[in-house]
Amino acid sequence: MLYCSTRMGIFSALLNPYSFLLVALAIIHFIRRRPDTYWLYIILFLGPLGAAIYLVVEALPDLGLLRQSFKVFPRRKRIHELEAAVLDNPSAGNYEELADLYMEDGNFAKARACYDRAISSRTDSPDPFYRRGVCEVQLGDFNAAVTDLERVVQKEPGYDFHRARGLLAHAYANTGQPAKADELFQQVTVISTLSETYYNYATFLAAQGRTAEAREWAQKILAKKPTMPGYLRRRERPWFRKANGLLLRLRAS
Repeated sequence: MLYCSTRMGIFSALLNPYSFLLVALAIIHFIRRRPDTYWLYIILFLGPLGAAIYLVVEALPDLGLLRQSFKVFPRRKRIHELEAAVLDNPSAGNYEELADLYMEDGNFAKARACYDRAISSRTDSPDPFYRRGVCEVQLGDFNAAVTDLERVVQKEPGYDFHRARGLLAHAYANTGQPAKADELFQQVTVISTLSETYYNYATFLAAQGRTAEAREWAQKILAKKPTMPGYLRRRERPWFRKANGLLLRLRAS
């Protein structure tokens, strides 16, 4: 019965090219955004009607996130302008702005190199050190990240809503300092509810063989989902997927 319903939904979509396009758009969006699995059944069973419902409920709100992607064009334009500007005026300000733009663009290696040029012995703001530390974490250079993030945390312990301390704990965990990592993770998770920090703590606990605790922190990420507003759930989807993936690996092991 279930199989027949699915075939009927797909068959009805194939009869009309516009219906087929509607279903195709819904499935593509589902694959890219990975919302709750039941939406796939709604699309397949109800065909164009299910696809339309899905697009209104799930895809339409994502237009707010899509608008942010259009910022990439002015950002790339500004990057090209600054790349030319630093050749004539290699000031710390120009390099820091260029580094920030590279970081937003996901080019962490270039961002780090620019922060290196922007930071001098007179730099007393934690901002460039923090952002360079984030780039170093993304690049897997945890030893360098420890140095930068320690500087930030010593100056402002609650920097970036305690994300700096969470990343420092993660860096400790990846530089053979489990005692420091555990202590700092325990301190931060009392204050911060960032899914990133919870996930990093869970992976640290899993690596230490503390499977039950790792499972508990992964589940805490998923437990936030039912009470989150829709726009936040969409932003948190990558962490939900990572938490689910970790739980599957823990079960397998």
